[in-house]
Amino acid sequence: MKNTLVDLFEHAVNQFPQNSFLFEKTDKQYVETTFAQTRELVYRFGAGLMALGVTKGDNLALLSEGRNAWIVGELAMFYAGAVNVPLSVKLEETNDLLFRIEHSESKYILVSGGQLPKIRAIKDKIFHVKRIVVFDHLSEYQDKEIALSEVYSLGKEYLKKHSLEEFLKTSQSIQNDDYATITYTSGTTAEPKGVILTHRNYTANVEQALTLVTVPQHWRTLIILPLDHCFAHVVGFYIFMKSGAGVGFIQTGKTPLETLKNIPQNIKEIKPHLLLSVPALAKNFKKNIENGIRAKGAFTENLFSFALNVAIKYHGDGLTYGTGLRILLKPVVELFDKILFSKVRQNFGGNLQFFIGGGALLDTELQQFYHAIGLPMFQGYGLSEATPVISSNTPYKHRFGSSGILVKPLDVRVVDSEGNDLPKGEKGELVFRGENVMAGYWKNPTSTAETVRDGWLYTGDLGYVGKDDLLYVLGRFKSLLIGSDGEKYSPEGIEEAMISLSPAIDQIVLHNNQDPYTVALLVVNQEYLKKNIQNDFKSDEGRKEAVRLIQSEVDKFKGRGAFGGMFPERWLPSTFAVLPEPFTEQNRMVNSTMKIVRGKVEEVYADRIASLYTAEGKNVLNGDNLKSVF
Repeated sequence: MKNTLVDLFEHAVNQFPQNSFLFEKTDKQYVETTFAQTRELVYRFGAGLMALGVTKGDNLALLSEGRNAWIVGELAMFYAGAVNVPLSVKLEETNDLLFRIEHSESKYILVSGGQLPKIRAIKDKIFHVKRIVVFDHLSEYQDKEIALSEVYSLGKEYLKKHSLEEFLKTSQSIQNDDYATITYTSGTTAEPKGVILTHRNYTANVEQALTLVTVPQHWRTLIILPLDHCFAHVVGFYIFMKSGAGVGFIQTGKTPLETLKNIPQNIKEIKPHLLLSVPALAKNFKKNIENGIRAKGAFTENLFSFALNVAIKYHGDGLTYGTGLRILLKPVVELFDKILFSKVRQNFGGNLQFFIGGGALLDTELQQFYHAIGLPMFQGYGLSEATPVISSNTPYKHRFGSSGILVKPLDVRVVDSEGNDLPKGEKGELVFRGENVMAGYWKNPTSTAETVRDGWLYTGDLGYVGKDDLLYVLGRFKSLLIGSDGEKYSPEGIEEAMISLSPAIDQIVLHNNQDPYTVALLVVNQEYLKKNIQNDFKSDEGRKEAVRLIQSEVDKFKGRGAFGGMFPERWLPSTFAVLPEPFTEQNRMVNSTMKIVRGKVEEVYADRIASLYTAEGKNVLNGDNLKSVF
């Protein structure tokens, strides 16, 4: 049966014409746009693109912050028969943008005023581009640029000259296997690849995701994550569209920092029922909550801490909350919820039912915190190549540390390095088959053949399906470390524990490629170190004291240390390199979902890694560490 994104949108508009769909704030308050009004805008925008010369199969790049024009623009492309190439607003370097626009052979670009300077900087190098549609009003436009308002005017004229039936012929001719988007993923192991997702990939994944969660039509969400990423695209937008629910956007500030500062106020205004999160955002929310509690004085802080610990004990591992003797804690938890946690929830608008966490794995401590305060954060799992939703914890069944229930329908296998199937409970590479599996990588048949074999998507992720039928994702299957004796082990769990339990460590990458011992590359929390050393941090003694403090934090995981026994000691770092700068998207050591690009880190710091296997480098008080610690 034909079921494209155009079909999905038309069905939603016909079913929920007067429901408020889009919420955008450009001035003092949010303005609502109904499903029916959205369709009118989409038709005019789509007709305007046709008038500009867009034809079926053209690739169009889209570079903008989340806003109505992003959504309307993508849908308009589909009505013109085009393919969207969504680009991340976080891409600062012209080379990254240039590669994606040129590699995708995009003929048109839709761009916000705030992002336009990036396009102008490379305009003389993007040879395929015919026109650039600018969302915001400008005092003057350069060569090839045209205002969105003018495109709408062109669309209005086009629809006067052509019947609606004639205009809709192109969108009605789109089939399930036609391309909808080419999404560039800056993976954790290699150069960006253009993930081709078809119309049916999207509609299938929407159907699959809705087997995990129900979205009533009165619900709203606020899209905080970038719309170019599949997670926000599908879960934050298309699921809400299909359900007749509302989608709001963060008010765009003059700078990225100003936009970030708008988030708390916008949450209170939209009063979302569901929010999407990634670990970095979850940690930021937690920090703000704790700062707010701390500001109320020592009594409130101590009471909150006690209440939190009681609630965490009550919830257990999530799956077994309130069972056994823990049931005795229920009245106490309910009391603390009434006098403390309910007030915290008001900062999230008062309607928030839960978060869904994607991107990198959320550590258990974060999940315990949010469950305790009555705002569960359910870990999900997916990847762009699967459109992206594969599994998620849900209000009906969840366990901390798991990635939840698999969507339906979806076939799953767990295989060893030879491709042999492993029984339930054994760890191996996760492999999936379903209608949500991508069509392939754009202009990259080699990587496509390696990743999708006989319809099965080889994820490169290590995990297993437990006896509780929940999926457990443990890290990268292909990033396993290998000891000198050939033993293979995953670094992600160790890295996550060290970051969450060691306040001196902000980021960490472990390394062992059949070497005598494991080493670590560390990004340290300089503020914490400064507060906890006796000497002047600018002095030699202060630097040495700081490095020794880092060593003491690492040693806590060894022998009789506070966290000793969590991991086999042979897997833990024997020494470490303190790095001079954090891993960021700007230096390409973190990708758009905030996952560390392990291969890039190892490439940049190859000399530091090599030095850690020398007598001088193994001594943590080496010159490089002392120079980098502050």
